[in-house]
Formats: sequence, structure tokens, C-alpha cells
Amino acid sequence: MIPQMRSILNEDGSCAEEFLDLVPDGDLVAILRAIALNRVMDRRLMTLQRQGRLGFYLTSTGEEAVTVGAAYALRKDDPIFLTYRELGALLWRQAPLNAIMNQLIGNTQDVNKGRQMPVHYCFREYHIPSVSSPVGTQLPHACGFGYAARLLKTGQVALAFLGEGAASQGDFHAALNFSGVLNAQAIFLIRNNGYAISTPESIQTRARSLAIRAEGYGIAGLRIDGNDLLAVVQAVKEAAERARSGGGPTLIEALTYRMGAHSSADDPARYRPEEEAQQWEQFDALARLRLHARWRDVWSDTMEEEAWADAEKAVSQMIADGERWPPPPVESLFDDVYERMPESLRTQKEEYLRFLREKKK
Repeated sequence: MIPQMRSILNEDGSCAEEFLDLVPDGDLVAILRAIALNRVMDRRLMTLQRQGRLGFYLTSTGEEAVTVGAAYALRKDDPIFLTYRELGALLWRQAPLNAIMNQLIGNTQDVNKGRQMPVHYCFREYHIPSVSSPVGTQLPHACGFGYAARLLKTGQVALAFLGEGAASQGDFHAALNFSGVLNAQAIFLIRNNGYAISTPESIQTRARSLAIRAEGYGIAGLRIDGNDLLAVVQAVKEAAERARSGGGPTLIEALTYRMGAHSSADDPARYRPEEEAQQWEQFDALARLRLHARWRDVWSDTMEEEAWADAEKAVSQMIADGERWPPPPVESLFDDVYERMPESLRTQKEEYLRFLREKKK
């Protein structure tokens, strides 16, 4: 049996009164502002990449209800194991914009010293482990943390994001199987946006849904409307409470849509019909949440204008601050490889620096 897709918001933005407490009025306004900021960052940073001022970028426009909603539903000390498309979770955790920009550029202020690709964030103080490029490797890590949290009785729950493409990886099976067996305090949240880069979900699996796989691992599973922020918040809150109370992990499949390209190196027009994207636009997560906020009488045209203006100003300042700093010095490539640099590496460093000096002559 295919898990029924859970949604809460009606077409006119209304919902049953029982769901209003999921996101209080003030938080709803803050979430709308966070999504506006997310969209401005996506647009401006993709432009920077096209101008040659940023090496690489991936947008998350269209999927913010999943990323912001999930982060909102967790405790601040619950670790979130990101892929490269969950900027909204960082924004809700209030990671500083200048720190995000420093990582994207890889300048001297970047905590990773420019050694990671753009959008591969790591913020220990905000409980965000390092993003890794290989698909699905974050899933066993979340399982391990969730198991440790149960043993140590910390009350924490690990949430791991993944795209539907990662559900075809061996790490997905290993993580969910071990999580079920070990009763790990973990949540696995699939942002099912229909495409693993250019590969549609329809040719990845014959399963009638991805959420149905939970049954095979003996864990809870559900399918939700990923463009319905209230449905996302409710599902993640329930999963977190289940895990904290000893009920085990949960697999959540959130149906959403990637409104832009997979990355700055992708052209979705080559594999995705324009009509499909236009159909999904009417289910845009931001538009639906804005309609809901207006139905609750907590959002106005003035607030809308202020939110976008503030976002533009913040992003302009973020870019200016990030571009003030130069890249890390070349010799830093050899640092942090060993606790104490061996003679062989010291020799390589000296030879490389000598080569660079000769090249400048």
C-alpha cells in the first residue's frame, strides 16, 4: 500500500484550527522572511557564478518548505546532516551570512581555508556537520550519531537530508537498516524533487513510493506534501518525538520540485519539459505559505516589501564583505595534513614555493 501523502494547507491558504499551533504567528512571519532571504541569495549568488566571481553554486528555490520547515521543527542542538541544497536550514539556524559567503568564496576567513567546494558548509557551533560531495555518505553518519545519542541519553535526534537519487545508493540501505536494528534516534528526510540531476525518479526504482521502503527496515515511514510547510513541521516534530521517546527512526518522503537547475553546471531544459515546471509553479511553497499567512492576517503587502528589501540589503552586504578578503595563501595547502609536518612534506612545500617564485620571474 502506498503511504498517503499528508498535507494540511488548503488551496485558499486556510487550514483546520487544530494545526494553527504548529507554527505560531510570530514564527510564521520569521519563516517567510527566511525563505525570502533564501531566494534572494539563490538569485544573486547564481549571478555571481555567471560573472566568474564564484566557482560553483546550487540553488534550493522551490524546496524551502522542506529545508526551513524541518530545521524549525527540531531542537537547536539536534544535528542536521546536509547535502548541498539545504541553505534554508542554515538560515533558520542563523548561521552568519558572512560565514556562509566566506565558505562559498573560500577566502582567508573561511574556517575550511578554501579547501571545500562552494555550498559544502560546516558549522559546528550550529550543529551542522560538514557537507560531503559523494552522494549519501551523510546517512551512515546520521545513523551513528543517532545511535550514540540513544546510548548516551542526550535526547538529541539526528536529521539527514537526501535527494531521491541518494535512495538508490548503498549507504541509504546501510544507514536505514542499521538505524532500524539499533533503534537510532534519527530522521531521514528525502527531498523528492523528481530528478537526480537529470535522471528522473521513474527510471531509478519500481517502488510505488520511496516512503514505502521504511516497512522493509521495520521503521516508521510517511509521505508528505513537501511544499506545505505545516505538513513538513508536523511530520518532523512527530518523528523527533518518536525518536526521543525510544520509538525509533523515521523515513519521510517530501514531494517537492526543483524550480531551477541542478547546479550552475546544469541545463534542465535538456531533460525536463517546460510545461512540467510551469505546472509546479502553482504549488510554489512560498506562494502557498504567503497565502496562509494572509489568511491568518499576519502578513501584508508592506511586510512583503520590507522582507524583500531587507534581504537584498543583507545579501549585498554579505557579498561585499566576502569579496574584501583574498584567497588563502598557497603555502596553507600543506598545513593541517599532519600534526607535525614530516620532512618529506616540508621538502614538497619548499619545492612548490620555489616553482611559484620562478614562475613569477
